[in-house]
Amino acid sequence: MADKIKRIGNVSKDSSRFLIVGIGASAGGLDAIKKLLENIPENNGMGFIIVQHMDPTHKSGLVNILSRSTYMDVEEVVDGVQVLPEHVYIIPPNKDMGILNGKLQLMEPIEPHGLRLPINYFFTSLAQDQKDKSVGIILSGFGTDGSIGLKAIKANGGICIAQDPSTAGSDGMPNSAINTGLVDMILSPEEMPKKLLSYQKSSHNILKKILTPEDKTIQSLRKIFILIRNRTGQDFSQYKKSTINRRIGRRMNIHQIEDISQYFRYLQENPNEIDQLYKEFLINVTNFFRDPEAYESLKQYALKKLIEEKSDGDIIRIWVPGCSSGEEVYSIAIIIKEIFEETKLNFEVQLFGTDLDLDSI
Repeated sequence: MADKIKRIGNVSKDSSRFLIVGIGASAGGLDAIKKLLENIPENNGMGFIIVQHMDPTHKSGLVNILSRSTYMDVEEVVDGVQVLPEHVYIIPPNKDMGILNGKLQLMEPIEPHGLRLPINYFFTSLAQDQKDKSVGIILSGFGTDGSIGLKAIKANGGICIAQDPSTAGSDGMPNSAINTGLVDMILSPEEMPKKLLSYQKSSHNILKKILTPEDKTIQSLRKIFILIRNRTGQDFSQYKKSTINRRIGRRMNIHQIEDISQYFRYLQENPNEIDQLYKEFLINVTNFFRDPEAYESLKQYALKKLIEEKSDGDIIRIWVPGCSSGEEVYSIAIIIKEIFEETKLNFEVQLFGTDLDLDSI
């Protein structure tokens, strides 16, 4: 296989910032994983973690099988192992896995085997730990595992890739990923390494350019805001600059466009890219009681007082703007229920949740 793989520049294994690629697969995924690894060249500078659905009662033979498909070191994860570039790590059977400060952490699963979603679990952890250096790849498999994890990766500035369903042995997981609207690239396994290498090579330069803008760059940014406003009615010109710039830089890198004026031209010629950039600005990740102290303050110093001042027959109406996928609305509903139980009061309650992102709603 040595004649198939081309050497490309040297990357130090001591590098503290490199892409960590999470690969999720299930039924039919082994063939896809092998094809992906066979096309990754030496000195690629990335670490790869494979989360494959496995029978929890059988020992995995993936290390031996996949070692024949790559130059990289392939090993089954041991608790606390540091992820290094040029290495492939495989989750053991019957384990959940997270990552903290670049070290893989194994956990005993709580859910029964049929209900577990280990790809979602790992992708979410990877996104939180590695931010813009996280990559999520969904390969062949049944079901929807991985789709929620991709949202976390996208929200933290990483990239999301799905196998072209026409090349997958089982297209359930790739199609589920694609249907989220979060996937940046739809590729065959053989095509993925080349795209990853190009992305890694240019990401720093593109981001550096857009975060240290010159007058020409600032003018292009303003024109991009006008395109988005004309198409969606939303004005992002006053949003947090660093976040907006990173999102634009990320889209530029995906399309391998290094000059922002060229990207503006690309947006003009491809209105669908305006839609993608708009969605990029709106992506968020939330959960129930995301900031516990804030919710406790809301309960004790606002909602409780409001409820205690109400008269019989009154209606409580609460509006939650930026409700995302609804966790904030339900969190407030739970708090109100708790207050009713504590105070022995009870009123009709109407909650309204709105968000710019119609897909989230």
